[in-house]
Amino acid sequence: MPKFNLLLPTTLVGSYPQPDWLIDREMLSHGVARVRTPQLWRVAPEWLERAQDDATIVAIHDLERAGLDIITDGEIRRESYSNKFANALAGVDGHKEGALKLVHAGQTRSIPVPLFSGPARRMRPVEVRDIAFLRAHTDRRIKITLPGPFTMSEQSDPGCYASREALAMDLAVAVNDEVKDLFAAGADVVQIDEPWMQRFPDRARQYGVAMVNRALEGITPAMGTTALHLCFGYAAVVPEKPSSYSFLTELEESVVEQISIETAQPKLDLSVLRGLPSKKIVLGVLDLGDPSIETSDTVAKRIEGALKFVAPERLVIAPDCGMKYLPREVAFGKLQAMVAGASMVRAKL
Repeated sequence: MPKFNLLLPTTLVGSYPQPDWLIDREMLSHGVARVRTPQLWRVAPEWLERAQDDATIVAIHDLERAGLDIITDGEIRRESYSNKFANALAGVDGHKEGALKLVHAGQTRSIPVPLFSGPARRMRPVEVRDIAFLRAHTDRRIKITLPGPFTMSEQSDPGCYASREALAMDLAVAVNDEVKDLFAAGADVVQIDEPWMQRFPDRARQYGVAMVNRALEGITPAMGTTALHLCFGYAAVVPEKPSSYSFLTELEESVVEQISIETAQPKLDLSVLRGLPSKKIVLGVLDLGDPSIETSDTVAKRIEGALKFVAPERLVIAPDCGMKYLPREVAFGKLQAMVAGASMVRAKL
């Protein structure tokens, strides 16, 4: 494929809103699924794959109409960004769920998570059909996401493992196998999602970079572009966000090429980007906690703020995070504004 030289290319972080006829969006709003949650789907199991394919085609067309340069499949087939891949692995107990206690706003709650009663292993490709389907339905550059090993280990009950670190290492091997197959199937960009590095920065500092490097071992630029998304969580789940990352510049030591961050909703101090001098930055410029649609001028100003610290050749433009929880018309309008704002800045360079 010819080298992609467009300045300030636009993309999606990963997800796009799923249609109401496909998924129960009210039930979806209750939390982010960690175990498989088939009751979210409104379509009977025997028709579900075909329905997901149809909804994916609609999402692809929306992203093309909005003008994105690099598109995803909208993660239309997923109940959450992480549970499809995590629960497809050997080692996940098929009879029992684990439990994870989380503290938020002073309240402790327990959520069901995958329980590893055996070694975590990838038995077969999990998302290869998804990327092949996307490749068959667009001639634009394409990207796919999968959960990173650190985040999956934190979203699981380690069960038979002596530590989360040991589980994360086996998960990194599984991710590495999947990444290689995704590039072979036509992906231009493969992104691993690691939001829980931000949530648990102490453990991330101990072994997070090592896990990323193992997950991307043997991946070369000739195969495609690697990215890592680090965020504070979906705006629908985390409406109030800190203005700085607790784990970010440490990723300068990783082999990943692009770091995807959110800057609009948290009003991030962009001087932190000086700490990632070798990385391309996927800059979040759409506030997904605000239901109003940004103007192109607002987007342009957010991009120009980053250009004080990062050369335009090192910037990719995106929403802050996944758009899964937004109304479709709002998501589409925001993407149109993003593309227009990037075009305005590009014209000045």
